[in-house]
Amino acid sequence: MRAGNDAGGRVSSPRIAFVVGGVQKGGTTALARCLAQHPHIRLPRSKEAHVFDAPDFDETWEMQRIDARFEPHFDPAPEDVVHGDATPIYCFHPAFVRRIAAYNPAMRWILILRDPIERAVSHYWMERRRGVERWPFWPAMLLERWRLVGHADDFSADSPLRRFSYRARGDYARQLDVLYSHFPHEQVLLIHNTELASAQEETLSKVFRFLGLKPLVGLACHRVFQGDYEALPQGGWKRRLLAWLLRRELAAAQARYGLNPE
Repeated sequence: MRAGNDAGGRVSSPRIAFVVGGVQKGGTTALARCLAQHPHIRLPRSKEAHVFDAPDFDETWEMQRIDARFEPHFDPAPEDVVHGDATPIYCFHPAFVRRIAAYNPAMRWILILRDPIERAVSHYWMERRRGVERWPFWPAMLLERWRLVGHADDFSADSPLRRFSYRARGDYARQLDVLYSHFPHEQVLLIHNTELASAQEETLSKVFRFLGLKPLVGLACHRVFQGDYEALPQGGWKRRLLAWLLRRELAAAQARYGLNPE
């Protein structure tokens, strides 16, 4: 799917050149809103196109068919813009990564990571506000693996894999293992959400350069979807308990990729 011919016989390239592919509740919306201010970047009107994780995705689709699925998500744009997609579930499942690699082997990936403990808490309270999650916090964390049994490849809109993967989505080592098995390291940019908060201009400049674009100054990113729930205090027993539940994931991220939760 690297390239094809358009109606005029010219060689065409994949429409989507980069993805903000994760992680959910990591700050992807704030980052996408900042990137969309660049005159040479276009993102889907709704931010998330959900093409590669669509339940009806067909593994036989060629590049042109996939581009056609993206078409309704964008307004007309000049030829010199870079099109991207900011769907944070893309990094979560090996099937989505594989589909993207087949579509565009040169795809640039931007992952904005968050402390897996804080990410899990934020994810839980999002589902509670939506009325999807009925279990109290600790039973939901403890029962997660049983709730996901039988849904490893269930991509339906109401799948437990999408809704209740609080701890699983914080397994960054597993996700990066898959990502780097399909894409070279130089096509993946990892940033921490604290970077966007504390060093916004420098972080955005790094992202723009990664995309081959001239950095802009004076952009303002603001936090969005800031929860009204009670965070787990540093050093408290609740945070220590959730860290224990995530101990294997945290240890693997540190050992294989040098990632610290903070």
